[in-house]
Amino acid sequence: MTRTVTGDFGSEDAMKNAMDDLISNGIPREEVFMDSEHMQLKVMVPDAIEASVGEILRRHHASKLH
Repeated sequence: MTRTVTGDFGSEDAMKNAMDDLISNGIPREEVFMDSEHMQLKVMVPDAIEASVGEILRRHHASKLH
């Protein structure tokens, strides 16, 4: 099953860095969505890698994951 993991960020630079990190770790670019208006990065992932995606978002200082 696929889930959407959303991280809230305080800066656009942090979102861009997190997105680059996700892509370099094998997440397809078309599965990562940056919402600059709401300062959120949304990632569609299979259940099996949800935890590792959350870890990457936290590493880039996501203030909240949902």
